[in-house]
Amino acid sequence: MTAGEIQKQIEASIGGATVEVRDYTGTGDHFEVRVVASAFEGKTPVQRHQMVYAALGASVDGRTIHALALKTLTPQQAASAR
Repeated sequence: MTAGEIQKQIEASIGGATVEVRDYTGTGDHFEVRVVASAFEGKTPVQRHQMVYAALGASVDGRTIHALALKTLTPQQAASAR
């Protein structure tokens, strides 16, 4: 799975999300993902991560995607982080 495919899947599942994906080992199975979405408002970090995992479905099987480092932010959190 490519970084672009991961980005598209998350954006399709979490409406209005801005997604950045980086393959941090170059092996195509270890990714860092930053997702900014208003859908995260009022959600705990665990709930936010569950939303991303649900968007990726069976791809997070330890083979297709072996490692996934997530940063999930609301638009307000993203704005104050800059």
